[in-house]
This record gives sequence, structure tokens and C-alpha cells, in this order.
Amino acid sequence: MSRRSFISLDAHNQNPRTALCVNDVVVSTVGTIGNSAVVRPYILPANTDRHVGIIRIFKDYSPYVLSTFLLSKYGRMQTLREAMGNVQLNLFLYKIRDIVIPKLSYSQQQEIEKVVVDANVKIEDANALYSSAENYLLECLGMHDFAASPDAYNVKTLKESFLESGRIDAEFYLPKYEDYVNAVSAYAGGVAPLGDVCTINDRNYTPQKGIKYHYIELANIGESGDITGCLYEKGEDLPTRARRIVTQEDVIVSSIEGSLSSCALLTDDYDHALCSTGFYVVRSAQINSETLLTLFKSFPVQQLLKEGCSGTILTGIGRPGFERIPIPLIRHEVQEEIAKQVRQSFTLRKEASELLEKAKLSVEHAIENGEGLSV
Repeated sequence: MSRRSFISLDAHNQNPRTALCVNDVVVSTVGTIGNSAVVRPYILPANTDRHVGIIRIFKDYSPYVLSTFLLSKYGRMQTLREAMGNVQLNLFLYKIRDIVIPKLSYSQQQEIEKVVVDANVKIEDANALYSSAENYLLECLGMHDFAASPDAYNVKTLKESFLESGRIDAEFYLPKYEDYVNAVSAYAGGVAPLGDVCTINDRNYTPQKGIKYHYIELANIGESGDITGCLYEKGEDLPTRARRIVTQEDVIVSSIEGSLSSCALLTDDYDHALCSTGFYVVRSAQINSETLLTLFKSFPVQQLLKEGCSGTILTGIGRPGFERIPIPLIRHEVQEEIAKQVRQSFTLRKEASELLEKAKLSVEHAIENGEGLSV
């Protein structure tokens, strides 16, 4: 439950019933049922939509313990049992009231809460490190405070438009995209087309029956370029789009408009996993993987990816457009600093994940050792 969108303050104030408060427990109620988190002060003011349930605790019970329980096997067992629907599962709010939770002692709750809070602090520190790396990159590109043209139109002749690019959609010719191309291309260290800087792995692999594979899809990509989990299924049970083998240090970049920011760096945990054909799998001999990730997720390059998208039903950026994206040849010392910060960010995120797993196992252990249950 890490992805965020933004609304105006007026829209927030007009929806007080779904406004979040500190220590609220939020639960996903549609699609991926039962994902849970505690609202932390730094995210406020915040609101949510109808796909998220809000649990506000009035009794002496830790929200961190409740959230951890919902993520445990015993919590997920109940949320899935209470969910209804054929095509898409739904967990109705009145059903959440029927979930039975463990009655843990105060000392147990305090112990579990401390572990989860420590994990959250590490996640916040990891986010800060990644943001620092991205800001440093933009400063080196001279684009930290860059503002593109706000004009919503452009004038092009047939020769300057369709005959040159093959595109007739107005969005493609908005002045802001030219501004981003020119700004990136002005980098003093030089620029080259992505196809000249990176190799793209587009070889298809057919999973074998009876063999289990880790499979990464769009839903598994975190906001800071990390992979938050994956499926682990036999080859015959995987989606037909599970056709790309990825290796450590690869960078995967979504090709689908609407999820272009879903980019991730492959760590050793996912070496030789499979990923969706909706990703480009790239690496470079000139730019380290951490810098490549930060570039792809940066706002300027995101705009260039968006410019390259086309299609009708499902829009995305094709390989020719992807290979034409200008990539700044970042100085080596800048790459090293970015890599250091991104690696530290990933290390903290992994430590946080281990702490959250420890907290979850503590809750499960307490239940298995006879702790009472209450509604």
C-alpha cells in the first residue's frame, strides 16, 4: 500500500468521512485483499478512496499490532474468507467487523509495536536517501528547478510533424516535451540515444511445466525502485506475459502509459526471476544500474517516456521510441555518489522488511501458543 496520488485541499475537505488520522489502520478491500498499514503523521493531510477500509481504534489496542495481524497468515485467512465476488474480490466494510483478532498482553503489544515502528523509521530513511539521490541527479543535470512551457498547443507543418515523426496526435507535439528534450540534451557531459547507451533484453523464455518461478509484475514495484514481492508459481500457472528472464543489476522499466514510473533495480533476491513482457529489461556498460534507475524514475525522463507513448486501447511506448530517448552520460563521480545513496536506501528497505517479518512471526507465534482471541 505504498503508492500515492494527490487531490486538492478542497477535495480533501469535501470528503471528511474518508479523511485519515494518525494511527488509523487502512486495509485494501478490492483486488488484493487485506494489505494493511498504519497512518503515520508525515503523510497527513491525506484521504482515501472506496477501495480502502479505515479502522479507527478506540480501545487500548496497538494499531501496529492490528495491522501486523492482518498481514499475518491468520489475518489474511480471515480477510479472504470474508471477501466476496467472482471476477474481482471485495471485502465489504461490515465484514471487517467480523474479523477475530488476538488479545495480546500489553507487554507483547509494546514489543511488537517497537519492531514495526523501527521498521517504519528505516523505510522513511530509505525514502529520504532515494529522494536525495534523485535531487542530486537533477542538480547535476541543471534541472532541479526546471519548468517546461505551460502552453497547451503547438503549430507544426506537415513536414515538421507527420512526415518526420509518423505521429498525428496533438499530445506528442506539446511544447513541454520539446523543452524536456532540449533541457536533457543540454547536459554538459554529453547525451546519446538510449539504444546506443543501453542493451535491451527482449528474448522470450517459455516457463517449464512443474518448475516454480519467481514472477515480477507491475503490482510488485515500489515507489523507490524496489521490488516489494513477487508470485512464486509453477510454469503452467503463470500468466502468458511471464516471458522475460531478469538478472541481478538489470533495470526493468514499464512500457505501459499510466505505470511508466514502475521501474525497479534487480537485486540478488530476484536473480533469474521472470518478469512481465510489459517491462523493458535494460542495463548499460556506461551508466551504473543505480544511476540508470534514478534516471528512468526522474521527472524529466518520465516526461520523455510519456511523449513516446501511442496506441488506442492500451497505450505504451514502443521499442523504437524507447531507444530514441536521450540519455545524459552522467559523470563517473556523480554516478558513484548516486549509487552509494541508492544502495544504502535498498539496504535500509531490506532491514525494514526483515523487521516486519519478525513482527508478523511474533503475532503468529503468540496465537499458536494459546493467546486468547476476541472480536
